[in-house]
Amino acid sequence: MLRIGVISDTHGCFDETLRNFLRDVDEIWHAGDIGSLELADQIAAFKPLKAVYGNIDGGVMRRVYEEFTWFRCEEVTVLMTHIGGYPRHYAPGVVQRIMGCKPKLFIAGHSHILKVIYDPIYDLLHINPGAAGRSGFHKLRTAVRFTIDGAEIRDMEIGEWPKNG
Repeated sequence: MLRIGVISDTHGCFDETLRNFLRDVDEIWHAGDIGSLELADQIAAFKPLKAVYGNIDGGVMRRVYEEFTWFRCEEVTVLMTHIGGYPRHYAPGVVQRIMGCKPKLFIAGHSHILKVIYDPIYDLLHINPGAAGRSGFHKLRTAVRFTIDGAEIRDMEIGEWPKNG
């Protein structure tokens, strides 16, 4: 059993608010737009990190992190990218990846809009954790945490905070 924290679009921000929300997780999964390698290293020093690069992450970030990552957590196959879209509106190339690895959990960021949607077509749970950082058009900062226990995804919680608070 693992407790997972999912964030995206930190844009260089990993403050005490996020640390408090993620304090009891076992791993942090970051769906891109981290902001810098230094910030990724800070997050990885706080908790084990799995991450992908986002559209603002250039240069060295794209050499360290991939556009897509695919892995297993307990008995759950996970596919994660930054620009992924959402059920019935996936970004180009995403459906082929979904069909190839058949994830039970698909995580994407980019939109700055928190969404948790079951996709019955591909039998997966889609999570976009919204934006955890302070940069962007969003009004609330958001993050998600949940438990993976064997093949079960449960105990999902959403954190939300004022963007400038």
